[in-house]
Amino acid sequence: MDTLKDKTVLVTGAGSGLGAAISRKLVHAQARVVLADIDAGKVAHIASTIDPSGLSTMALNFDVGQQSSIADALAAVRERWGGLDVLINNAGTDHTASIDEIDSQEWTRVVQTNLFGPFLLSKAALPMLRESDMGRGGHIVNVASTAALRAWPNASAYHASKWGLRGLSEAMHVELRASGIRVSTLFAGGMRTPFLLERFPDLNPDVLQDPDNVASTVLFLLGMPRGTVIAEVMVLPDQETSWP
Repeated sequence: MDTLKDKTVLVTGAGSGLGAAISRKLVHAQARVVLADIDAGKVAHIASTIDPSGLSTMALNFDVGQQSSIADALAAVRERWGGLDVLINNAGTDHTASIDEIDSQEWTRVVQTNLFGPFLLSKAALPMLRESDMGRGGHIVNVASTAALRAWPNASAYHASKWGLRGLSEAMHVELRASGIRVSTLFAGGMRTPFLLERFPDLNPDVLQDPDNVASTVLFLLGMPRGTVIAEVMVLPDQETSWP
């Protein structure tokens, strides 16, 4: 995809699952990819696997919910590649427990990562995204979930964070388009990733979707010609039956 050649893209939660799949496809599209994750070992491994030369990637270890860490990370990106063209807010976490059982610290941790993190990172990245030469400005993709559109038991923090992310993403879409910055929300259904399979071993992986398929959707969003933005898109496994 020539649209992304030599463009700098920051992917959070890149140490596994969807983030790793997105990063791999971006390298294939000849983008310069900043892989970010709270787990330093995982993100370094993914970066070295998809780009053994290290010329097209850099691995950063930071917590998206910590403002000071974000400032340091973006400074490192500017130092190496001069700016940022695309931000993909993909990092996410969950804690499975009922409202009776979950404590306030765990609830806050989920919201801090899934909602406050995208706000902090998007806000901090705006100066560089406004400078991007991708048309008139850069692009932000916020990875939400079908959890932003429905609810199930024992996931109050996750639902609150993802419903909030949907609202934040729509607000950014409205506010930032005047600056030429496009904002897209991706609602992803169940994927064959550690995020689900390690926590719910009884899930049938055959009815979940390959994260590579969802990663292809991200590249499709980024490849839309100027003059058009896909503000929202939902990608579901075709055999999973809990969603109509």
